[in-house]
Amino acid sequence: MRPLSNIFSKEVRELLTPATVLPIVVLAILFGSLGGIMGDVGGEASKPPIIGIIQQDDSELANYTAMILDSESDVVYKSTDIANIDEGLKAVSSAGGTALLVIPQGFGDDIQSNRSGTIRVYWIMKGTGMLDTISSASLDGLLGVTDKMLSMYILENEDMRASVNVTTALNPTIKNETTTFKGQTLEGISPSSISATLSSQNMVVPLIVLMVIIMSGSTVIASMGLEKENKTLETLLTMPVKRSHIVIGKLGGAAVVGLLMAFIYMLGMSSYLNSLQGSAGLNLSDYGIGLETLDFVLVGLSLFLAVVAGLGLCLVIGVFARDYKSAQSLTMPITFLAMIPMFVLMMKDFATLPGAVQAGLFAIPFTHPMMAMNNLMFGDYTLVVAGIVYEAIFASAMMAVAVILFKKDILVTGRKKKREGKEVRTWPRRR
Repeated sequence: MRPLSNIFSKEVRELLTPATVLPIVVLAILFGSLGGIMGDVGGEASKPPIIGIIQQDDSELANYTAMILDSESDVVYKSTDIANIDEGLKAVSSAGGTALLVIPQGFGDDIQSNRSGTIRVYWIMKGTGMLDTISSASLDGLLGVTDKMLSMYILENEDMRASVNVTTALNPTIKNETTTFKGQTLEGISPSSISATLSSQNMVVPLIVLMVIIMSGSTVIASMGLEKENKTLETLLTMPVKRSHIVIGKLGGAAVVGLLMAFIYMLGMSSYLNSLQGSAGLNLSDYGIGLETLDFVLVGLSLFLAVVAGLGLCLVIGVFARDYKSAQSLTMPITFLAMIPMFVLMMKDFATLPGAVQAGLFAIPFTHPMMAMNNLMFGDYTLVVAGIVYEAIFASAMMAVAVILFKKDILVTGRKKKREGKEVRTWPRRR
């Protein structure tokens, strides 16, 4: 039994290492956090929407409609003057509200004349993430409930039932929607329509960025592990070649591959967006939302710099790989760094996140290409350009660290020990 226990304990020690345990722990935390976020969806949806109401019409039907909206929502602004739209929008926005509703003059007369009464909805869109559209969906549901209750009120009132036909009684209201988002006013479109059109992009773009980072990063780390295992790196370091040239050569070759990936990615995404808008039935370019040639160049540059930054980080991590097997586990930190912004940005828009979370995501270079396309579509160039500058600085810093590590030969050609006051150089034992 002694040999069996030795073999068993040996296998457990080799498999139960920080490199194998840490990924599982991080994944558990990540999915636990994701579950908490999804759990908050129900709580957010159950909250009454925050709105403002401008009621111009003083008819019976208008008063009943306003009463329903007032009882089922949190009204932070009320007025009877249509000239106060800007004031109402500012008050609702300051309260973190969803929309300003206007019941115009003639609302009740239109319904009694067998024309659906118009409710003007001035949406205040916060972001394009899944959790950002919950409040607007909640208000949309409330407007549907209001329409049904108003229909029942008409059908139960004998005088109104005599003058209003069945078609109008069953559909007494219609919506005239205008959405304000990132300084743009989009008439005839709702946040749910914008979110539905961009939902595939919000999921596919981060996923593609994640795959590009993982593929290119794992290649660099695996290459370092193979060179150490085959002793080719030691041979290279003995040649009259500057260590900085070795680092630049490795990163340059991998960066060319990353650039090729970025170019192919942008061609595919351009085709994907064109087909997506055609199939969605809503062409955002009709509302001035789209990407120009410069925008595609900026997105490609952001992705390329993210790849270079990731390669520099992978090269630094790869220095500490003992062999090809250990190099495989070292790709996990890069994977996690790319997964975190992917999951967060799918749920929430960057602009709607708390400041501390924004700072944390901004510090991850892989975040910027994931959110660049959405920002550029709505004309937000500041964050994209700032992200590109940060990526360039991060990539340069990683290259500098890699050069320093290569010059010190740490874990590459040997390490220094101190024994009895004397410094002794210990070389890796060749197999």
